[in-house]
Amino acid sequence: MKPFAYARASDPADATAQAAADATFIAGGTNLLDLMKLEVMAPDRLVDISRLDLAEITETDDGGLRIGALVTNSDCAADVRVRQRYPLLSRAILAGASGQLRNKATTGGNLCQRTRCYYFYDTAMPCNKREPGSGCQAMNGFNRIHAILGASDSCIATYPGDMAVAMTALDAEVEIEGADGETRLVPIQEFHVLPGDSPEKDNILTAGDLITAVILPPPVAGKQIYRKVRDRASYAFALCSVAAVVEMDGGTIASAALAFGGLAHKPWRDEDVEALLVGKKPSAELFGKAADQLLAQAKGHGSNDFKIPLTRRVLMSVLQEATDTGAAA
Repeated sequence: MKPFAYARASDPADATAQAAADATFIAGGTNLLDLMKLEVMAPDRLVDISRLDLAEITETDDGGLRIGALVTNSDCAADVRVRQRYPLLSRAILAGASGQLRNKATTGGNLCQRTRCYYFYDTAMPCNKREPGSGCQAMNGFNRIHAILGASDSCIATYPGDMAVAMTALDAEVEIEGADGETRLVPIQEFHVLPGDSPEKDNILTAGDLITAVILPPPVAGKQIYRKVRDRASYAFALCSVAAVVEMDGGTIASAALAFGGLAHKPWRDEDVEALLVGKKPSAELFGKAADQLLAQAKGHGSNDFKIPLTRRVLMSVLQEATDTGAAA
């Protein structure tokens, strides 16, 4: 690990000012410290934000929740309001990492975690995300965990988290304080970005931006499901995950929100798939059409070709459970 300077922020304004002057935030450090040890990231200065007053979950005026950026994953998943109103979020968090890591990992840090692409972590290999213009070794290499949607010729890495996938299905917003002192709300669906020609950029944050909270809207009616398929039962990243909020009205689907993990550089949501389902009676044919719509532009790269039929089966199974039908069996 390369030497670095360290300072502790006294308040959010101090934190954003230091970050605007080229410091890197550290809170739980569960991802950053690994990257520093491997010299994938080598910040000159760290600003510790772990003591800021951002570790509370509070009610919003409209009946939603404001989750502070420093709320740990364990505390968020265990909060009775989250468990009762947003069980999808609690399940998604508990499906990620280990108990020890969830005790340290924070809400804001979780959103900002970097890809787990093998080549990104190996500094002996070319990686456009780590060193723009050097190439993408994963494109023709071992890419079992890599993207089948939204990738580019520059990068086929995936976003690794679970929490953000659930928050995407729940229409959460990310609260960000900038170095100018202004606070803005960004729909979580717009927070992460696709690689395009700039794979080194994971999200919309700019120098000095500090995530201060995530805002959950009032809970909606319907069944909430989080399904994660991975190589082993714990401490593994998703090959495919589905977060679903589906409401039935009589025998038809009244509303549907679907987000997918393990498939793209960001939590993936396709509103055309949701629109296809709404107002229809659940059936194997309908679920198959939804899968066709989702995967119309899917592209495998060899080792991850299996993700395409896997995603189809997982989506159809989740829709079967969400609609209490056996149509997709």
